[in-house]
Amino acid sequence: MGSGVGGKDRAGSPALALFNTMGRKKEPFVPLEPGRAGMYTCGPTVYNYAHIGNLRTYIFEDILRRTLEYNGFKVTHVMNITDVGHLTSDADTGEDKMEEGARREGKSIWEIAAFYTEAFRRDIARLNILPPTIWCEATKHIPEQIELVRRLEEKGYAYLLPDGVYFDTSKFPDYGKLAMLDIEGLMAGARVRPAEGKRSPTDFALWKLTPPGVKRQMEWDSPWGRGFPGWHIECSAMAMKYLGETFDIHAGGVDHINVHHTNEIAQAECATGKRFVRYWLHGEFLVMEKDKMSKSAGNFITLQTLVDRGFDPLDYRYLCLTAHYRSQLVFRRESLDAARSARRSLLERIHAHGAGAGAAGGSAGVAKACERYAARFLEAINDDLNVPAALAVAWELARDSSVPAGGKKRVLLDFDRVFGLRLDAPLPADPNGEIPDEVKALAARREEARKAKNWKEADALREALGKIGYRVEDTPDGPRIFRV
Repeated sequence: MGSGVGGKDRAGSPALALFNTMGRKKEPFVPLEPGRAGMYTCGPTVYNYAHIGNLRTYIFEDILRRTLEYNGFKVTHVMNITDVGHLTSDADTGEDKMEEGARREGKSIWEIAAFYTEAFRRDIARLNILPPTIWCEATKHIPEQIELVRRLEEKGYAYLLPDGVYFDTSKFPDYGKLAMLDIEGLMAGARVRPAEGKRSPTDFALWKLTPPGVKRQMEWDSPWGRGFPGWHIECSAMAMKYLGETFDIHAGGVDHINVHHTNEIAQAECATGKRFVRYWLHGEFLVMEKDKMSKSAGNFITLQTLVDRGFDPLDYRYLCLTAHYRSQLVFRRESLDAARSARRSLLERIHAHGAGAGAAGGSAGVAKACERYAARFLEAINDDLNVPAALAVAWELARDSSVPAGGKKRVLLDFDRVFGLRLDAPLPADPNGEIPDEVKALAARREEARKAKNWKEADALREALGKIGYRVEDTPDGPRIFRV
């Protein structure tokens, strides 16, 4: 199954359209090379564990890649590992986050980088996120970064200060086009206190020099002196090394739009004179009630935290599929409980269809029904990755008694090429174990009260269940009971 401009064509299939942050509109995806797509995604700064807000972005990018592949494109996916150069301030001041992490844990930066890189790889594997085609670490691409800075200097886009080499944003008239920044407003009242000597508050470091008398754990010789690369230069240098000076897709979180991705565009396009990226995609935040989850605020939850609380990592993946990637997702325990219940219910339905994927069924009518569901699914995911709509199609098919089990299972497993929920995996054990008969009886009485619209009694029975350590959750397939 699948379609797309340059991918596998099917008559009447909708072409893949993506919301391009550059221009703020949906555009048909037409790759530079027919049948192939080059994609760069910003990876982690490996000074701490990724939190589940970070991981939501990687799930969205995984859905993007899977949708491209579902449409028949061969994807080259590049992801960086930031193990140097990411300072604690966007103003090019403060400490390198890697130095901060090493000091916090009493280890070397190299040990910190290795530990948290492995932790990140483990997390994305547990979430069934496809590994990138190419991993690239900033510390292993220092020559490429120095060469890019040198090109910018030769073309007059860089200037030297006592603490490093800076990009002169006044030389690039299109600076801020991705973020639609008010450059004059920023000049009049800078958001951050600029480094001493910067010509403009928007100028940014390409190469930072080690201060006299200081010995850093990570530093390299350069034409400007011993030091280390700025954060932004690594992505431009490595993306162009592996994908070319112009490539198809660059993705990341919305927090990268104003600074990181804006600066990537400036340094890449000024160095090459070419358009850097053709499609920019950005995923929205996961929020804790009213606040964005962040490490600096100390309100972040890791994937292991969820596992320790009895959840499967794929329960969290399912939760992320219930919201469009360009919409904020509010994280609540109740929502994660519902996602766990729904994922298990979907697994149970598929396992009820037998061990084999089976055929679509004997009649032409059944085959047509399967094709209609497949077409609706494709229409949903090709409409800027509308996975919530695609998930609704999957559930409608799962409940459709007119479609034989074999055909139903075959189509649902095909959908899972995009969902990535491992719907062909063995059914996990019930995390709640056996529910006592008296608890089941209370839940059944509550369900009868609900059907009779006796809401007062239903609420009282819910409270009674809570007092003995159980919670009842209403789902499209009926009530489910969980041990609290």
